[in-house]
Amino acid sequence: MSDDPRLSPGMREQLELGYVFGGLSTFGQRPFLTDPEQLDEWSPDVAIVGAPLDITTTNRAGARFGPRAIRALAYEAGTYHIDLDLEIFDHLDVVDFGDAHCPHGDAAAGHANIRSRVAEVASRRIVPIILGGDHSITWPAATAVADTYGYGNVGIVHFDAHADTADIIDGNLASHGTPMRRLIESGAVPGDRFVQVGLRGYWPPAETFSWMREQGMVWHTMQEIWERGFQAVLDDAVAEALDRADHLYISVDVDSLDPAHAPGTGTPEPGGLTSADLLRAVRELARRHDVVGMDVVEVAPAYDVSDLTVNAAHRLVFEALGGMAARKRDNAG
Repeated sequence: MSDDPRLSPGMREQLELGYVFGGLSTFGQRPFLTDPEQLDEWSPDVAIVGAPLDITTTNRAGARFGPRAIRALAYEAGTYHIDLDLEIFDHLDVVDFGDAHCPHGDAAAGHANIRSRVAEVASRRIVPIILGGDHSITWPAATAVADTYGYGNVGIVHFDAHADTADIIDGNLASHGTPMRRLIESGAVPGDRFVQVGLRGYWPPAETFSWMREQGMVWHTMQEIWERGFQAVLDDAVAEALDRADHLYISVDVDSLDPAHAPGTGTPEPGGLTSADLLRAVRELARRHDVVGMDVVEVAPAYDVSDLTVNAAHRLVFEALGGMAARKRDNAG
């Protein structure tokens, strides 16, 4: 990055200071862009966007601090992907496009601003990777992606402990437990374009799962993963995603991970995925499919232990970047 001729000396210096805990903290110490015109000038492959909104949570709030923590607190381990044998940023141009304005107390304004900022990225055929924020941000973010690629042309692979398909929660249609229902109802992402992995626990109730079946949704529970093994379930999930849509959006709620791996989240549910499995799943999806958007949500640093959750979220994005970089390298070769 330091040799990129597009970087001014001052920006280069500030970005490099991040590795010694100074300067500007961007995701992966990537260049920081603020205006849509800069996206046109740089034409990156991927742009990181923060969505610091958490006022639709139903348990522990704090995910609005997630984007800042993922950028600033994650242990920066390098950029060479050992398993893929590639230097990620030699093959993939990535920038940090800052945050959508999410005024606390006004979810409607925050969601509108998220949709607008993600649209500025996606409309240029740049892949937005959104750092949440609670899971309600997937509704505006994935809608902005579907606005570009066409309603029904984008499928979602959704890793979560919870289906997030409730109709309404505590009178709120835009809760973090309702975004997938809103996407389906709007037509942006039809139900038969959804593959969910990691569901467990005691919510939502049976009538919600009946509605999900009516929409043609597919899901893989932790019980199935325990019985069949993760690799077998992952193979099915990847095949289902490839079968259902031309383009893929990946949505990862960190509570899909077992709380032993990700305690820093608002709704921790025991019995979840391991970091090793989820990281490889995201990498495989990004390598094999045309990923046009992704989010990582529900990181609440106030409840974290030794930055376990922050680092897991950071690596989930890096695994997606690694998969996309390998796909680009292999297609070019």
